Amino acid sequence: MSETYIPAALRRLVIERAQGCCEYCLMGEGDRSIDFAIDHVIAEKHGGETAEHNLCLSCYWCNSYKGSDLSSVDWTAEGQIVPLFNPRQQLWSDHFRLEGARIQALTAQGRVTVYLLRLNAEERLEERELLLALGSYPCSLFSI
Repeated sequence: MSETYIPAALRRLVIERAQGCCEYCLMGEGDRSIDFAIDHVIAEKHGGETAEHNLCLSCYWCNSYKGSDLSSVDWTAEGQIVPLFNPRQQLWSDHFRLEGARIQALTAQGRVTVYLLRLNAEERLEERELLLALGSYPCSLFSI
């Protein structure tokens, strides 16, 4: 499947709205050597539009792990299928909190998002610990 064309003005709007921060893991675009992506929160193959209300800024890792997924299984809740966190409709702080470099889930949606996007994978924790020590994590967009 080819990448959808996102007009430059819409791309700028998404990046400016997010202030250059990944809307899933709170990593700053300036702290990564790989370009961030404009993510369709609801993938086009599921009927999601290429429109402001369905786009968010995502780092390479979050975007890669999320793919076109809309939900995941919450094994702590008897295997229920739970939607992923939606940064266009929900507040990050309602579903997650930071405990040092670790992203702690507060809700079922937070749990499946942490799991599916591998937000607390060892290499991601190490990177955030370094950025915390340097004072550049989390992004300034998010006051947590």
